[in-house]
Amino acid sequence: MFNFIIRRILQSIPILFIVLTLVFVFVRVLPGDPAVAALGDYASKEAVQALREKLGLDASLWVQYFRFLGNLAKGDLGTSLITGYPVVKQLIKVLPYTLALTVSAILLGYVFGIPLGISAAVKRNSLVDYFNRIFSLLGLSVPAFYLGVLLMYLFSIKLMWFPVVGGGDLSDPVDYLRHLFLPALTLGLIMTAYITRMTRSSLLEILQEDYVRTAHSKGITDRRVLYKHALRNALIPIVALGGLYAVVLIGSSVMVEIVFSRPGLGSLMVGAIKQRDYNTLQSVMVIYAGIVVVINLMTDLVYGLVDPRIKYQ
Repeated sequence: MFNFIIRRILQSIPILFIVLTLVFVFVRVLPGDPAVAALGDYASKEAVQALREKLGLDASLWVQYFRFLGNLAKGDLGTSLITGYPVVKQLIKVLPYTLALTVSAILLGYVFGIPLGISAAVKRNSLVDYFNRIFSLLGLSVPAFYLGVLLMYLFSIKLMWFPVVGGGDLSDPVDYLRHLFLPALTLGLIMTAYITRMTRSSLLEILQEDYVRTAHSKGITDRRVLYKHALRNALIPIVALGGLYAVVLIGSSVMVEIVFSRPGLGSLMVGAIKQRDYNTLQSVMVIYAGIVVVINLMTDLVYGLVDPRIKYQ
């Protein structure tokens, strides 16, 4: 297991290196000058040039690129070009909000999606199956930001059960969870639709296999056949889909954080793009890349637990 984890991490290094290179190029092709954004449109040319020299923006792209990699290797993410505060402190402040939102949405997707998919497969072509199929279709069709607005209107404005905007106080668990519920539910419902659809289709295919019919012919109860023999094999594509959609979920969290005015990596990234803050934007995208690598690694590990035929050698 340990060797497998090390090997997967080493395999992720070239991918991470390519992503870092793309991030570096991307933030420098955006229109505008970060020095002008920091000083204002009415700053003198001398002041702008002085700031560019101070920030190292007057150097060639190759010099900036190797400087960027060198600082990253030392764990130095630099300071914000706009606020002047260390980027690390900003990331530490907002990262728990994004991680909590993503993890909560994934858990909700599996907790609700797998039972709904099972019920739809077992009661195929019944009212339960039709309802679950319509629900999953709506979940696949409705954008995250639009669903977030609908939930906010219903639960925050009409019923006044949850706060409208904000991320809550980390020191107050109740307040934090109340602010987390609607954003997590927004992304969780969408992931539930994906998991429901995949669970249904995967389980229907497994239930047609010969070994399932053989288990029934031996007199094994339907419940035992379903959960012990069929569901475990049906979980293999579900786990793969969950890992894939978890990456998509991180991207969707950007819009959800904006809709709910919630602090997080998405809000920080959007602000950095608007203000042409190179250091902050690069750092946020580096963190996103790291999260994707970790999610893919966890997916591989869970995949091996679900499918015993996979050996960590």
